[in-house]
Order: sequence, then C-alpha cells, then structure tokens
Amino acid sequence: MRPMGPIVPPTNIQSNALAVVIAIMAFLACLTLGGVSMVRATAASWQSQISREITIQIKPDDKLDMNAALTKARDIALSFVGTRDGQIMDDAATSRLLEPWLGPNLNLDELPVPRLVVITIDEQNPPDFEAMRAMLKDEIPQASLDDHRTWVDRLVSMAHTTVLIGLSIMTLVFSAMILTVIFATRGALAGNRHIVEVLHFVGAEASFVGREFQKHFLKISLKGSAAGSLLAAGLFAGLGFWQSRSLATPQSDQAAALFGTFSVGYGGYLGIFATMLIIALLTTITARLTVMRTIHEIDQIRSDPARTDILPD
Repeated sequence: MRPMGPIVPPTNIQSNALAVVIAIMAFLACLTLGGVSMVRATAASWQSQISREITIQIKPDDKLDMNAALTKARDIALSFVGTRDGQIMDDAATSRLLEPWLGPNLNLDELPVPRLVVITIDEQNPPDFEAMRAMLKDEIPQASLDDHRTWVDRLVSMAHTTVLIGLSIMTLVFSAMILTVIFATRGALAGNRHIVEVLHFVGAEASFVGREFQKHFLKISLKGSAAGSLLAAGLFAGLGFWQSRSLATPQSDQAAALFGTFSVGYGGYLGIFATMLIIALLTTITARLTVMRTIHEIDQIRSDPARTDILPD
C-alpha cells in the first residue's frame, strides 16, 4: 500500500508567509513580555531602595546650631523601634548632590542649603512615622521628615500601568495572529476544498480532516514561534552582554537609568518559552476550529443544495 500523502501540501507560498507572520507576532509578544519584566524588576528595585530609607531635612536658621541639630535629629529617629542606622550627610556629600546644578567647589556656608540625615529602616517592621514626625517638629522646628511614601505609591502605580499596557499589547498581538491563522486556514481549505469534500463524501470523519490540518498548522506555528522567540531571547541576551561589557560609559549609564539591566533572568526566558508554546497552541486550536466549522458548512450545503448564503466567497 502506498503511504497516504498529506491533504495540505507541506510547503507552499502561503505556508511560508504564515510562518513569517507568526514569527513576527512571536517576536513582538516576547519583546513585550521581556520589556514588562525588565520594567517591573527595575521598579521593584527602586521601590526597595526608596522604602528602605527615610530622610530628615533640616532647614538652615541663623539661631540654629546645624551640627547639633543634625545629631539630635539622628538620635531622635534612632530612638524609635524599626530604625537600624542613621547617617548625617556631611558637607562633601551635600556638595556632590548639588554639583550637577550649582557646579563644583561649593561653599555651603555662603548658601542657605538644607542638610540631610538619612535613616535606614526595617522594611518588615517600619517605625511609627507620624510619631517620629511630631517629635522632630517639637524638638527641632526646622526639621521635616520625608518617608518617600509618595514616590513608592507612584512607582507601584507605574509598575501596574506598565503591566496593563504590556498585557494589552500582547492581547492585540494574539488577536491579530488568530485572525491571520483563520484567514490562512480558510485559504488552505479553499484551495483543497474538493479534496476535503471527496474525503468527507467517502466517509472520512471531520475529526480526521481536522487532525490533518491541525498537524500542518502546528508545524508552521512551531517553526514561526520558535524563530520569533529565539530572536527575542537573542536580542535580550545580546543587550545584556553589551551592557556588561560597557559599564561606566555614558551610553550604558543612560540605558541603565531608563531601563535598568537588560537581563530578563531565568524567569524571563521561561516566559519567552511559554509564549512560544502558547502561540503554537493557539494557532493549532484556531486551525482545527476553522476546519470543523468549514466541514459543518459543507454538510449544510449537502443537506440543502439551495442554500448559497454559506458558500465561500
């Protein structure tokens, strides 16, 4: 007996074009997933750094002994449960903070520059900020406490917004891919409709025809999604390698400030692999459902030849 040939030709122009489209969709989906992972990791790092410290600012005053006030503010803060360490920013550190705006070699004695005390806190058991703020205000009227909660809330909001945007983009990519697969499947069915009708007429079950088309589109989707996913993974790996080899350069510093590290980690690469499998699965299911619907239309035409509203365009 001769081996049975496939219903759909294994390779043709339509199949190659669909594989390219799926590869592009997979690349965009994986790029979005990696970008969201990077932004979330960077926001989490910023949030951890900000929430780990609080700042006491003391404004200069002619009647105020600044050094004594700084020491007193640090001692008051460290008297609360949940604080770990306190550091007074000296003149050199304050000058470095202001150098980008006011230039080097600042003389802080000639400028009414506030001084800072940085307090490290226990993130799991933070101190009572309101009580600390009230005590500082009573003891040192020129002092103000900044617990950075506004910045933390903004970072959390930004991370959530980024995730929502990423999910929306991935939803659009998957929707476009599903529509493309539907049109490609209908095109393949239109080109081989006479074969499908003959097979169905001689007794071939719809599930058999569906499996044949399912195998065909599974191979195409695996090729395309693997190519797009590998390209995205290679891009992230290449950017991470470039960043590690160009440390302390203006380009690398700017990229790190905007995006953090380009490394997506093992979780990111697992997400890319999962995206590849999801794309292949969606393509296969979409192709099978489209074939089953078309065969159902063929059965309707056979049972009522007068119907023309369900004939393919």
